[in-house]
Amino acid sequence: MLDSPIEYLKGVGPLKADLLKKELSIFTFSDLLEHFPNRHVDKTSISAITDIHAGTDFIQTAGIIDNIVILGEKRSKRLVAQLRDRTGTIELCWFQGIHWIEKNIHAGKLYLVFGKVAFFNGKAQITHPEIEPWVAETAEGKNFLEPVYPTTEKLKAKGLNGKQIGKLTMALIEMISPKDIPENLPNHILENLILLSRWEAYCFIHFPKNQLEYDKALYRLKFEEFFVAQVKLGLTRLRRHKHSKGAIFEKVGEYFNTFYTKYLPFELTGAQKRVLKEIRTDTGRGIQMNRLLQGDVGSGKTIVALLTMLLAADNGYQSCLMAPTEILATQHFLGLSELLKDMPVNIRLLTGNTKTAARREILSQLAEGSLHMVTGTHALIEDPVVFKNLGLSIIDEQHRFGVAQRAKLWAKAAIHPHVLVMTATPIPRTLAMTAYGDLDYSVMDELPPGRKPITTVHRNEMYRVKVMDFIRSEIDHGRQAYIIFPLIEESEKLDYENLMDGYEHVKAFFPEPKYWISMVHGRQPADIKETNMKRFVKGDTQIMVSTTVIEVGVNVPNASIMVIENAEKFGLSQLHQLRGRVGRGSDKSYCILLTGTKLNNDARERIKTMCSTNDGFKIAEKDLELRGPGDIEGTRQSGALNFKLANIISDKEILEKAKKEAEMLLSKDEELSSAENLILKNYLLHKKGKTVWSKIS
Repeated sequence: MLDSPIEYLKGVGPLKADLLKKELSIFTFSDLLEHFPNRHVDKTSISAITDIHAGTDFIQTAGIIDNIVILGEKRSKRLVAQLRDRTGTIELCWFQGIHWIEKNIHAGKLYLVFGKVAFFNGKAQITHPEIEPWVAETAEGKNFLEPVYPTTEKLKAKGLNGKQIGKLTMALIEMISPKDIPENLPNHILENLILLSRWEAYCFIHFPKNQLEYDKALYRLKFEEFFVAQVKLGLTRLRRHKHSKGAIFEKVGEYFNTFYTKYLPFELTGAQKRVLKEIRTDTGRGIQMNRLLQGDVGSGKTIVALLTMLLAADNGYQSCLMAPTEILATQHFLGLSELLKDMPVNIRLLTGNTKTAARREILSQLAEGSLHMVTGTHALIEDPVVFKNLGLSIIDEQHRFGVAQRAKLWAKAAIHPHVLVMTATPIPRTLAMTAYGDLDYSVMDELPPGRKPITTVHRNEMYRVKVMDFIRSEIDHGRQAYIIFPLIEESEKLDYENLMDGYEHVKAFFPEPKYWISMVHGRQPADIKETNMKRFVKGDTQIMVSTTVIEVGVNVPNASIMVIENAEKFGLSQLHQLRGRVGRGSDKSYCILLTGTKLNNDARERIKTMCSTNDGFKIAEKDLELRGPGDIEGTRQSGALNFKLANIISDKEILEKAKKEAEMLLSKDEELSSAENLILKNYLLHKKGKTVWSKIS
């Protein structure tokens, strides 16, 4: 029944059906049922006109229309009428559709009026009220709260405003019965949490008798969305733990121990030790590891990655570390080579720019097994790359790699390699529970000893000269500085001009040959970009002027100042990533957010957050709050967040409860084979055809 095409619903027909499909993606009865109202208006009672007071918002009242007159000229033309009941009068006013109203309302007749009350010169008035003829015998209002549905201008023009959609929904609900909306939650959950049945929830979310009924319906449907998502993710994880074989790293051998005792540059933090322990457990069970490692900028994820690669080498397996950009892959390679320089470990770099002879050599070493580790970009997943014995793939910056690309990497080993996904963008817990629920996740929330917190300040345009003087004094002490300009997506040309202007200004403050400046931007050929970066890394230039190319991974311990121009144009996580480029050495570091003098509320909130905390997790929470989950990088391509009603920010408590219930259910019955879990199993199987949740990660 609910799968019926929408054109078969009484009152729709082919033309309206086409519009509903194009404008609101309503193709079937079921889609209409799931087109939920934005809000409800209370027309359940009729108020007397004297009940109106300064705090009145919307009101429904009834009475006789008097004195219909048109006032004003041209644009200020309006139609005014008086509505009178036994207790007093109120003015009704229309600025649009005047002639239609004039034809259709008649003095001396009874009308039912609904609208928003405003006060004009101290007198109450309703502008553009909803108005309909009224029969005094039916003196009660409606017996339900009236839903207000989202619609579009095109639909309104064709007579499908929010009210008409409400009529169609009412007609649909009158046609169907509880058997069309069967229950999908086990009985014990309904009873324990005192939830409405699914049928009641759908009826009451559209046409509740009162606010309480609506709230109960909303809670039930939000809980269901979270619960079903958590069960799916839980099943995916269980299946993987059960069926996906993984290489067994059974021993901690010479490579790991030698590095740990002789060459580890610093004492590991408690968080690093904890994560290594989790990885040891995962890789020793014979089941494929799929772990998300999230840590803030500078929390030492690279050392954890290296120790895991050494663990693989101890057990005769090869490892690869894949990064999203050539610069980052090269940097990983240089960093790891430096750490391993006194160890008998063979590590190489493979990117799109690797010369033919070197590429041939790397490919043959990978195939024969003499190469222990390789770092690289997408080049690692191309067909010619064959590993003799790949046991571990580490993927840096998860959100830049699609699910399909990861699958290609797995196919390079008979037994799927263990997967460690590293992200430097901390993910709020609620987001991790929904978008990454199929991965086991580890959090590194401690900075290595010796890392000093970065001082962040906000300055506007008026302080530019002082900011430049401050940079000069730091450079005179032997430090380096970044000056970053935003990318304005609409126009590459504008970006370029902005950057060039900025570059000229910086040059005026820091003339050559006393100071040298590197400039990096997206239009440069790769080799020039690389050369300019290297000059800065080596310390040949003191200032790097750049667009956001340096956002991920560039490591210059001597750089202690980050100036972000037009900081209001950056998102929070981007600001946090950029700030993480300084503070990598032992010197005190500063991040200066330069903005215009006028900021909107969102920008002000972002800047305030940046100045008040260095904690990436707090920043990620705030970012989620300001932007919503859909816009945040890293929210996976799986569509796990396409909730119709639930919101992972404002409904945290419901999410926690749903996760707990899903975990309890699966711990007792992971096959969903008990009699009372069968309804849930059938529902998931029915849905399975519509979503490929079994294929995610």
